[in-house]
Amino acid sequence: MRLLVVEDDPGIASGLQAALRQAGHAVDCACTLAQAWAVLTCEPVDAMLLDLTLPDGDGLDLLRKIRHRPVGLLSGGSPDLPRPDLPVLIMTARDAVPDRITGLDGGADDYLTKPFDVDEMLARLRVAMRRAAGRASPLVTHGDVSLNPATRTVEKAGQPVVLGAREFSLLLALMQSPGEVLDRARLEAAVYGFGEELDSNAIEVHIHHLRRKLGDGFIRNVRGVGYFLARDTGT
Repeated sequence: MRLLVVEDDPGIASGLQAALRQAGHAVDCACTLAQAWAVLTCEPVDAMLLDLTLPDGDGLDLLRKIRHRPVGLLSGGSPDLPRPDLPVLIMTARDAVPDRITGLDGGADDYLTKPFDVDEMLARLRVAMRRAAGRASPLVTHGDVSLNPATRTVEKAGQPVVLGAREFSLLLALMQSPGEVLDRARLEAAVYGFGEELDSNAIEVHIHHLRRKLGDGFIRNVRGVGYFLARDTGT
């Protein structure tokens, strides 16, 4: 997953970035509302961790900007606007009950008060992503392949499959959008953070490895467009 951390404390931001990358996520950081909006409107983001007290305003204003769209933009959306259902976890030192209520009623999927345990934060993030995908089970499944985002393990027909960190992230992006053709830019965004260097054929190499481990027919491609998982893996 590609995550955006909006935090103006450099120590907290770097710590979160390191922890999230260790957990296998691509991570971008922003220290102001303006920077966060710039990322959200130019890069696909799967979820956001949002501080409230920022140098140029209140994080709740950014949350409202994302959630409260004109009716015409809610269906179909716009490529230069963040999706209104973007999973958002507030992380803040504001620990009073009225603050929590305001944050949750303002559209946050969860509310963490600082300091918080990183493992708990990762678990709450997984819950928010699962809810956004409409899944009750913690597992993501497609055909005979089962993926566990919490343990970062994969099984095929009940047998473990060993994947590298970026292979796992790429597979997760594909399994979360079965039947949808994902282009190179979207797959790169799911695997690599902004500014990370990558070879021109990096996605193709990862796809090759995944096909070798999961079967040639599991991942399909549309030449010149992108890759997808067929909804019926038996075809």
